[in-house]
Amino acid sequence: MTRLDARSLRALTLAMPKAELHLHLDGSLRIDTALDLARTRGVEAPTTFEGMRSVLVGPDQVADQAQLLLAFDLPIALMQDAEALERTAADLAEDKARDNVRYAEIRWAPLLHTEKGLGGRDVVEAVWRGAERTARRYGTEVRLIATLMRSHAPEANLAFIEDLATRGYPDGLVAVDLAGQEARFPDPELHRPAIERARAIGLHVTLHAGEWGGAAQVKRSLALDPERIAHGPRSIDDPSLVAELARRGTWLDLCPTSNTQASVVPTIADHPLRRLAEAGVRVTLNTDDLTVSDITLSEEYARAVEHIGVTLPELWRLDLAAVEAAFCDDGTKAALRDAFLAWGAGIPELVAG
Repeated sequence: MTRLDARSLRALTLAMPKAELHLHLDGSLRIDTALDLARTRGVEAPTTFEGMRSVLVGPDQVADQAQLLLAFDLPIALMQDAEALERTAADLAEDKARDNVRYAEIRWAPLLHTEKGLGGRDVVEAVWRGAERTARRYGTEVRLIATLMRSHAPEANLAFIEDLATRGYPDGLVAVDLAGQEARFPDPELHRPAIERARAIGLHVTLHAGEWGGAAQVKRSLALDPERIAHGPRSIDDPSLVAELARRGTWLDLCPTSNTQASVVPTIADHPLRRLAEAGVRVTLNTDDLTVSDITLSEEYARAVEHIGVTLPELWRLDLAAVEAAFCDDGTKAALRDAFLAWGAGIPELVAG
């Protein structure tokens, strides 16, 4: 296999059609949009681009997950009305299309955006309007994942799901997630009623696990039988867990840059993405947050090659794996797979040696 220089590698990863499964709306707010929303909503915030950037972009590395989550406070405050939610979703769909991401699953916690009178279902519909309209304009595909917060009362999360069940929800909403500070709220079982109800009305299930508590927290999450786990890189520390993930076919949607920021791993080079894949665990490669982590998916792909040692054929297989793991319908998945394979057939560097 030909080794590409840095410039050629980035040209290739940018041109590559990509799928992204682990992407937070509130962690991907455009700085210009944040400035405008703060001004028009009367929210106290920096008034210069650099000042706003310093608040929205997380440090290169912080002490733990809880410290990194502070970067989400201002975006959530700015995204409390339907127009703001629709606009930020449209921005993200456009940003992903420009990075040649042909399929993206966008997640956020609807109940964090109800302080100005919106209901959780209203929030979902506003985000879907912005994301779907823009994706359609660019010829890309988007789907939504509604995140339940560990910090919310289990009854509130269940009520949100029951409202979706009773009143319906957009076709683009395909899954629920559970996220938030694991150190303060370590037990996912508290939210089993909401998760099981979501599954019963046809939604897929993915859970955040392992940004705190390592392999033990990932193992704990398996009791809820998620199809995918967001993060979970420290699963590598427990051979029995690695074997169990491989046996179940549970996907880990990994985010090396974000994991380094949150000190889940000390450096990107230490990230076990490749070792997990070699051990038979199904993994995908994602950014987590466009703005908080200050990275595109094309750049995350390039870093995986340069720092983790992923080969170009392995990178291509990771990309195709994201299509396989997607929560979209079979027809959309087949169309994406065919389009990706047709593109890759003309790129000799992606063929395994």
